[in-house]
Amino acid sequence: MKPDHEVVIVGAGFSGLCVGIRLRRAGMRDFVILDAAPGVGGVWHHNTYPGVAVDIPSATYCYSFEPNPRWSRAFAPGAEVRAYAEHCADKYRLRPHLRLNTRVEGAGFDETADLWRVRTSAGEVTARFLVCAVGPLDQPRDPDIPGLDGFAGKVVHTARWDHGHDLTGERVAVIGTGASGLQVIPEIAGRAARLHVYQRTPIWVFPKVDFAVPRGVRRAFGLFPPLQRLVRLVTTAASEVVMVLGIVHYSKVPFLVRAAEAVCRAHLRRQVPDRALRRRLTPSYGFGCKRPSFSNRYLPTFARDDVELVTDPIEKITPRGIVTADGAEREIDTLVLATGFRILEPGATPPFPVVGPGGVELGAFWDRERYQSYEGLAVPQMPNFWLMNGPYTVTGASWFSIIEAGTTHIVRCLAEARRRRAVRVVVRQGPHDAFTADMRRRMKGTILGQPSCAGSRSYYFDRHGDSPYVRPQSGFHVWRRSRTFDLDDYAYTPGGRS
Repeated sequence: MKPDHEVVIVGAGFSGLCVGIRLRRAGMRDFVILDAAPGVGGVWHHNTYPGVAVDIPSATYCYSFEPNPRWSRAFAPGAEVRAYAEHCADKYRLRPHLRLNTRVEGAGFDETADLWRVRTSAGEVTARFLVCAVGPLDQPRDPDIPGLDGFAGKVVHTARWDHGHDLTGERVAVIGTGASGLQVIPEIAGRAARLHVYQRTPIWVFPKVDFAVPRGVRRAFGLFPPLQRLVRLVTTAASEVVMVLGIVHYSKVPFLVRAAEAVCRAHLRRQVPDRALRRRLTPSYGFGCKRPSFSNRYLPTFARDDVELVTDPIEKITPRGIVTADGAEREIDTLVLATGFRILEPGATPPFPVVGPGGVELGAFWDRERYQSYEGLAVPQMPNFWLMNGPYTVTGASWFSIIEAGTTHIVRCLAEARRRRAVRVVVRQGPHDAFTADMRRRMKGTILGQPSCAGSRSYYFDRHGDSPYVRPQSGFHVWRRSRTFDLDDYAYTPGGRS
């Protein structure tokens, strides 16, 4: 049976766009990119809350082959990131391949025809190969708090912001003080009549060296792209030093983590004079156990008279407000959920049911047998399938470096399948098991393997106590492996029979 397409890509964020770009460059034009949203950009299409911006330097936040000289600030606002995604879709002629407003509801492997049957809101699509390029920050998580559904006021999640709702003069509560909360809380303060921030776990906050990029610098980047590539290399290297040397190789250089903590504590002291308030904003877990961030506005917000930091546990939500464990009820008009995303759990990784040979559903398999993969992309149970941003993917390098490495791996496999006229490609059990065992062994020497992470409540960890969100290797190693892994780590079956 001839499938509708050679490749189906699920997700039109930067991962899916990169796969499409690389496929076109490799001469593979028979592919479609499916996405439930009406536009490209993935998490940047959905996240439009006030203050949304990248939390790494802008120079690092772009494809290496498509530097963006138009960033207006050192930390680009979300609208510019969305515009960059649209620009890439246009420049690399991906529009004819896009199928937007098309939600993928599930996928099953047809063992007789050696192809994937992808169920969508617009009907079934078949493909020889399936690439799930839905990013990890895709499915908003609502907190498991009694009474949430019965709240009579307005409820809005940061990942699905309602721009038609005006917070001016309202009593507002924000639940969550992670990366999204850190950005949106200063924007709400001053507009709301009263703001209550419910904090379960404090966040490590670096000073943010943010500034408007001078027009002359942007012009120089546009005229001489190697200059911007140099800046990208420098900012990426800085990220590697902190995130890889300090966190991944913590057991060898623990002083780097201590130095990062010292910088964050000094920043907190400068911005929050009140000692008691400072104690409540100081993390009790080690730096790197949970995603840190940058801000110059977040910490001072809690010194405002119209802002209250609430650290008592939430007991329930009533139709009128929030009740904490001390019995106090704070009445509010709007509830903002800055509670992040579902990541390492069934229904999130992967984000839809993926059923392979023998009826094995990937999410259920991982939940039962622990998260595992080959190079963060493939598993023996799923032929002709790759999952971008799978277990053991994220390292300290630029997110775009991670995307490009994964795409290089996948396109190499697809090119080899063409060369061998294979209709079934699947990673062998031995290389898969060796990679997974190596990742788990290396993880023991990272900050994530230390007792200091016990109270972090980080999405890096799953219910088994593993931390498969992170790949304990350098970005350079991941880049090199994507270009040098043994193609015979996969089995190739020609002729439609396994």
